[in-house]
Amino acid sequence: MQRRANAPMTGAGRFFGWTITPVSGRRATLSAGLKWLLLIAVPITVFVAGAAALLERATESGTGLRGPDAGPFRGSETPGSIRLPAFTLREWNGKPVASRDLHGKVVLVTFLETKCREACPVIADRIDMAVGRLSAAERGGVYALAISTHPRDDTPSNVREFLRVHRVLGELHYLIGTEGELRRVWRSFYILAALDSGDADTHSSPVRIFNPKGKWVSTLHPGVDLTAANLAHDLRLALRDS
Repeated sequence: MQRRANAPMTGAGRFFGWTITPVSGRRATLSAGLKWLLLIAVPITVFVAGAAALLERATESGTGLRGPDAGPFRGSETPGSIRLPAFTLREWNGKPVASRDLHGKVVLVTFLETKCREACPVIADRIDMAVGRLSAAERGGVYALAISTHPRDDTPSNVREFLRVHRVLGELHYLIGTEGELRRVWRSFYILAALDSGDADTHSSPVRIFNPKGKWVSTLHPGVDLTAANLAHDLRLALRDS
């Protein structure tokens, strides 16, 4: 990974001023130390940048952001009233999905890569187990979706195989798109994509929950608080949080 001053924006290239370039035309391989540095430092940078933008927006609108009290959700709760970003993508099977059509449902959003072998299988497994704990009526009010973090890896056939292997085919809506389409969505969610890190296992992987009115109410993280019990609990609570 190398620093380039005033380098132009490239498809595989820039994140907060850093240019990440694949070596000899192959997928870049990160050292273990650098991978963990990215996993820790980059999400913090992304969160701070996103929080600053949201704070500025809230200040301009006069609504302000209030610090959270200890709330009922088991995941991290978000201060203020942050809404589900607007987007339009398509599922791996070609079906279009627009955020405006999800109003009235609890929306679970996560970010995956079909070649990821660390967090992504865990996330898919927890979603499968959590949704299995819900009643049929509760499942009808939840829309679980994953957004691709690598458009070249996440082909329709790769996505279908990932969903089949992890038993979430028909349960988790895996959204794909062109690099340009996905970059707009990544920016709106303030996440690091695997395409930009150059490593399938190095990308943002929160599980965010939005209530039926589109308000972001909880975030769970693999390896920290993302368990089937916690996710099912927060989905049920979000269903009532309307």
